[in-house]
Amino acid sequence: MSRSLRCWWPSTVLATLILSGCATAPTPKTADCSCPAVEKPAQVEKKAETPALPLFVKSDFSKLPGWGSADHTRFLEAFAEQCSANGNALAKRKATPNSLLEACRKARQNLTGNALLPAQIWMEANFEVWQLQQEDGKKEGLLTGYFEPLLKGSRTAQGAYTTPLYGVPEDLIVVKLDELYPELKGKRLRGRLQGNTLVPFFDREDWERLGPDREKPIVWVDDKLDAFLLQVQGSGRVTLPDGKVIRLSYAEQNGHPYKSIGKVLVDRGELTAAQATIPGIRNWAKANPGKLDGLLNANPSVVFFKENEVLRPKDGPVGAMGVPLTGKLSLAIDREKIPYGSPMWIESSNPVTKAPIAQGVLAQDTGGAIRGRVRADYFWGTGEEAGEAAGLTRQPLNMWLIWPKGAPLPESGS
Repeated sequence: MSRSLRCWWPSTVLATLILSGCATAPTPKTADCSCPAVEKPAQVEKKAETPALPLFVKSDFSKLPGWGSADHTRFLEAFAEQCSANGNALAKRKATPNSLLEACRKARQNLTGNALLPAQIWMEANFEVWQLQQEDGKKEGLLTGYFEPLLKGSRTAQGAYTTPLYGVPEDLIVVKLDELYPELKGKRLRGRLQGNTLVPFFDREDWERLGPDREKPIVWVDDKLDAFLLQVQGSGRVTLPDGKVIRLSYAEQNGHPYKSIGKVLVDRGELTAAQATIPGIRNWAKANPGKLDGLLNANPSVVFFKENEVLRPKDGPVGAMGVPLTGKLSLAIDREKIPYGSPMWIESSNPVTKAPIAQGVLAQDTGGAIRGRVRADYFWGTGEEAGEAAGLTRQPLNMWLIWPKGAPLPESGS
């Protein structure tokens, strides 16, 4: 059965052309048409725009901080696992460059064959290094962090367990725009039907009010801010009263843009930029319980979950690439710049211990706030310690792509 569907579009999508001048309708003879003089625009001297520099600059393994003392075997094994017989996540993705998939297969052969080369020698023989740079040639960017929260909850609303976490609402409609318009690769339109018109889905404030009467939650948890942070992270674990642990994975989103509550508090003058960390926001929430709902509703985005019964206890949450993430090894990147599965190298620092971070990582995830050339989100792992580090991570970053030797570099959006 088919039905007519009209899409609702924001007013910013619609353009109106307004022409000004004398009216052409007849006027009394006693009235003269008096158009205002139109001044010629002043000549504006055009400044030559500096073209953006290439994303990648040729580098070398010898220039990677910490390369000589790294655990190359662990790094190569993690890279090769992405094309394992059990999963082969690289092959499942149509956008995976053939050169990257072939390099992964060769890595597996080297790790399992008879004539094994040491991991460092094999990588240096089969890959080359490219440093990422900004449009103006600066090499430094920004590293933030994320983690897998560990919450306490219940299958029923009882006692302290009063904050619901939901699965995907039945009336949430997701339209993949790139199926009709390839140039809109990765873009989605989300909404709900009102009659036969697609209108925006409920924002956070409306969903908080209407959700309980519309959907049955997957689980109730005991802390409203923790539930919010779980949505920001995209996945997590919830320990039930009987000790059982359930895994929640990202399933969908309501279509509204994410807005940082830390930035909201800074803009309101309630926290400084240095205080707007997860620990700082927690302290603010404890001191201002009556303001918490208003703060959370400043972010209109809502994330919906699915219960993941496949992951083993030792597995991390599933990233956007479709593989379980590994603490201190998985990286979220701008998907328009770096293909999933790419081996990379980062130089940054631990915000808690101040120790340097210089290591190999894998591009296995992405996020709405991860946009830009030298920009990444470091997955710290699961639990309170990982959460502390993630909440404080806002560190300078240098980043390199480790790419199959002689292969074309990835193109933007590949």
